[in-house]
Amino acid sequence: MDNIRLMEKIAEQSEARLDMWLAGVVPEHSRSRWQSLIKDGRVTVNGAPCKANQKIHAGDRAEWSLPEPTPATPQAEDISLDVLYEDRNMIVINKPAGLVVHPAVGNETGTLVNALLHRCTDLTGIGGEIRPGIVHRLDKDTSGVMVVAKNEMAMAELSRQFKERETEKEYLTIVWGVPYGKRGTVETTIGRHPIHRKKMAANVRNGRDAVSHFEVIEPLGEASLVRVKIETGRTHQIRVHMAHIKHPVIGDTVYGRGRASTVKADRQMLHAAQLSLNHPKTGKRLTFKAPLPADMEALLKQLRTAHS
Repeated sequence: MDNIRLMEKIAEQSEARLDMWLAGVVPEHSRSRWQSLIKDGRVTVNGAPCKANQKIHAGDRAEWSLPEPTPATPQAEDISLDVLYEDRNMIVINKPAGLVVHPAVGNETGTLVNALLHRCTDLTGIGGEIRPGIVHRLDKDTSGVMVVAKNEMAMAELSRQFKERETEKEYLTIVWGVPYGKRGTVETTIGRHPIHRKKMAANVRNGRDAVSHFEVIEPLGEASLVRVKIETGRTHQIRVHMAHIKHPVIGDTVYGRGRASTVKADRQMLHAAQLSLNHPKTGKRLTFKAPLPADMEALLKQLRTAHS
């Protein structure tokens, strides 16, 4: 039996939608969460069943019961994490290359979520489950800064910031060649490749807008170190955009092309170097940085030696 917590609030707004009003009164739960609770019959208005879109009036009484969060399906695992920042609302980590973010078929264990379930003992529940809130993702073989929410309020606010483009995301990558002009903006749509469904592609029908700004930090002959700032966060965005301008990320076996070179990389040379956002509780602007990983430093050293 759920441990029921019963609360009452008197509506002060006339003609407001019920789900929107509830999300404003109890902001630690998102509007979509309230819609789910209403659908499950856990909310009543004036003692009667209700719908998420029904209008409420001054003097109406809403009552709701919240079930205790259930354990998440993934199991906690003692996996070491490089933590850049942590408080009761969020945790920021420097994700290593090779670490999958979320359990899926073929990667049920050993993921970032498994690690966070072990480390974060103060999770209060998101969507009815005791689990970390994955606000954004990095590919398995991309390293760098990631922020994860610990509660529903933080999840909703951080997700809003990413959606509204209030965050600033900066990456470092090592690409083939030196982009012409050494800086520029790539603006395309990105969507599923029309033939290879596991790939993304630029300028496809029904794609979503994607904007990347790049700047060459260090030209290295056959390659270069490039800083990329992205306005949007489409799947594989930087990898697709750099390949689109004929300078694919070194080590990218999906979007890159083989070249006759002594340069070898065991993974795509892409690193989320910096992330700026507003704290979900205080609103304070915060910036987190992750140093370039050892494998990218080693490749840069090799390229510098060859180029000198």
